[in-house]
Amino acid sequence: MERLQKIIAQSGVASRRKAEQLIVAGRVKVNGRTVSELGTKVSPGDDISVDGVLLEKERLVYFLLYKPVGVISSRKDERNRKTVIDLIKGVSERIFPVGRLDFDTSGALLLTNDGELANRLMHPRFEIDKTYIAKVEPIPTREQLRRLASGILLDDGMTAEAKVQMITSNKEKGFASVELTIHEGRNRQVRRMFAALNMEVLKLKRVRYGSLNLDGLSAGESRPLKPHEVKMLYHLANREKQ
Repeated sequence: MERLQKIIAQSGVASRRKAEQLIVAGRVKVNGRTVSELGTKVSPGDDISVDGVLLEKERLVYFLLYKPVGVISSRKDERNRKTVIDLIKGVSERIFPVGRLDFDTSGALLLTNDGELANRLMHPRFEIDKTYIAKVEPIPTREQLRRLASGILLDDGMTAEAKVQMITSNKEKGFASVELTIHEGRNRQVRRMFAALNMEVLKLKRVRYGSLNLDGLSAGESRPLKPHEVKMLYHLANREKQ
């Protein structure tokens, strides 16, 4: 048996915190009876409804997508632009992206209908590493790389420590490729970190999310996660900061 709020979160209807609010507000029924007590446990055969709508009992699915530039990290777009959901064909489950990649950023993006796992992966407390390759100009100095690693003051506060290394540089053309690993998820964070040091990001790609990388995928392609990969994500999502 599982806690009711966890089942609601896994269905993708709401986050676990929002699910708790729905329960307390008396908007959730189990087998036709209103349940308003947090911690209530339900079995797989129970019928659960939220605001009168029965939750569908979907199998949990997990996909890794190599998101191309020019695609929206959302289920729908009000301007009818292509979304990451459009790229994964033949999936009947109601999947959604875990976090987001900007319109002009490519790379590794996880999609699932496991709301509980998604919410934990996105919570900063669990410090899930995300590695990016940024093509920047001008070429950063050693001092600028050190500042990126130690933390940059942005308009929404100081960034956490990061792992930084220069991969290549082209002195003739004045640009470099820099690998940056962060565990935060602020809006356009990598671009803003470089901008704070008067550098422009010409190209940005997320090459790793937690233990997942893009090996074997081309832009626009996706693949289902293997059982051991899902298990590793659960491990990361339950690991508290030491």
